[in-house]
Amino acid sequence: MEGFRFSRFEAGKDENPFDRLLKLFKEILLHASGDVDEAINWLTALDRQYTLTDDEYGIGDFIEDLKRKGYLNDDPEHGLSVSPKTEREMRRDSLDQIFGKLKKGRRGSHGTRFSGQGEEGGTDRRAFEFGDPPENISLTDSIRNAQVNHGIGDFRLEERDLEVIEQDYKTQTSTVLMIDISHSMILYGEDRITPAKKVALAMAELIRIKYPKDTLDVIVFGNDAWQIQVKDIPYLQVGPYHTNTVAGLELAMDLLRRRKNPNKQIFMITDGKPTCLKEGDHYYKNSNGLDRKIVNKTLGLAAQCRRLKIPITTFMLATDSWLQDFVKEFTETNGGRAFYTGLQGLGDLVFSDYERNRSRKIR
Repeated sequence: MEGFRFSRFEAGKDENPFDRLLKLFKEILLHASGDVDEAINWLTALDRQYTLTDDEYGIGDFIEDLKRKGYLNDDPEHGLSVSPKTEREMRRDSLDQIFGKLKKGRRGSHGTRFSGQGEEGGTDRRAFEFGDPPENISLTDSIRNAQVNHGIGDFRLEERDLEVIEQDYKTQTSTVLMIDISHSMILYGEDRITPAKKVALAMAELIRIKYPKDTLDVIVFGNDAWQIQVKDIPYLQVGPYHTNTVAGLELAMDLLRRRKNPNKQIFMITDGKPTCLKEGDHYYKNSNGLDRKIVNKTLGLAAQCRRLKIPITTFMLATDSWLQDFVKEFTETNGGRAFYTGLQGLGDLVFSDYERNRSRKIR
């Protein structure tokens, strides 16, 4: 394994030592799954190799500043741990790295080509119709119409004078992000789990600041599947697991079933084929090729999601042709979308497809 490259964290000329080290430290934390001691060891090793500090400001000073400024909690019994402040900054950093400098938009804004009763006023006007909400009436335009129709000397306001502001329909979407944490996500000298964590952190922050009426549930799947909270994402680790895609899809469908939004979707980040099923207390596993028993169950759930109007977008990190053929069959069965991507373009693709789905009715 070649190791990680942190060259893009080189210091700017005007940065103070703490800010320079903080950027690097937060990046290392994500690779170390939130283990503060491991991250400090990595940082110390990098300092020895690349002289990140000097005689005026050392790693020990940096650690004390982290505690003083609220980035680390120092518990006498449990030692150093990441604070909520650091977790928030890691989400913001991921958003900036992947999605760019997004400005906070209107709350719940999801523009579509549809108009009707909605939250945001458009520029178009139309005649009042029975059932239009009174708050949508344009008083200025309506009074002008009354003056033109009746004159100032006989001023009165009738129904035919009323105009309403056309409202843009806004969608609300419930998304489940599935992250594969099977052992293959760190095999062959390539760290695939850290980019997946960055995407999850960035999506959570994007929805919080730009689409706060949307919902995002994050689940991980290995031999089993379980839901995690956004604050748990930095601490994700790959385990000695097979890939139980069926368990992940079943949990995702169950979570979406509880959501009231009519627009629902699943994003799945994976690098391999389904290799595991749970049958009662027993795990049925087969890592050799595509096991028809496992594949049929997986395709059955893809078809079920299609009937429920839940599209699945798969971000496939593997390049094997036979694995891509499986993803193609899975996607055609669901009627969703598939991207065969490297790690560098993963965030851009997830963001683009999320924005694309927000601009239309999924159902």
